[in-house]
Amino acid sequence: MIKDIIVVDNVTVEYYSRKSKVLAVKDVSFTVKDKEFVSIVGPSGCGKSTILRAISGLILPTKGEIYVHGKLVKGPQQGVGMAFQNPNLLPWRTALKNVLLPIEILGGNVREYEKRAIELFETVGLKGFENKYPWELSGGMQQRVSLIRALIHNPEILLLDEPFGALDALTREELNLVLQKLWITEKKTVLFVTHDISEAVFLADRVIVFKARPGKVIHEEIIDLPRPRTLDMKTSKEFLEHVKSIRKHLGLSYKI
Repeated sequence: MIKDIIVVDNVTVEYYSRKSKVLAVKDVSFTVKDKEFVSIVGPSGCGKSTILRAISGLILPTKGEIYVHGKLVKGPQQGVGMAFQNPNLLPWRTALKNVLLPIEILGGNVREYEKRAIELFETVGLKGFENKYPWELSGGMQQRVSLIRALIHNPEILLLDEPFGALDALTREELNLVLQKLWITEKKTVLFVTHDISEAVFLADRVIVFKARPGKVIHEEIIDLPRPRTLDMKTSKEFLEHVKSIRKHLGLSYKI
């Protein structure tokens, strides 16, 4: 039996300022199984990113509990890799040195991880760009470096917060293929936040749909398409039926 690696149990997160309180997510519950790829979609501001930060331990729930590998999350998780919409590369470090930065921070032996880093550069199609600086790389290349950095310490869980949102459509589709290849070869558990329904369906085993703020799970779509997936599959009847179903559920959260 495949066990649940991530358990989000009735989680509510509130943000407080001097003048107000914002209810980001309310009573959110879902699970993610070992080596499963799960996408989260929903309207802007519905708390998708908040849930990722709570799972990583960067913030703590106001109410409810989150478990990773059966242990209650009480703070930052070392076995988790994260990548965001902005690659956040340090301009004075080469791509390779940016990738190895987490190893330095964790006090690891950088030299021992160089081989893995170079192998990952080749996997994502960046062989030969290891010693380039961020300003010498395109946006898509920078995002690939960000993905390698999230994977360098070999985490079991990868949390991706709209990593391709700022890219053009062609580059985005190309990186969807790169991410699928990484997931297949690295065998990680992935939780992927996106606003793009087609992207969510293309990548995921299951799509979790959030309603508008306060965020809450309103639907889970099982994606039973074969792998590896090709871009041509996006025009298939089966693919479009999944997209249509998710759109239908998202539409219920809007008033026209």
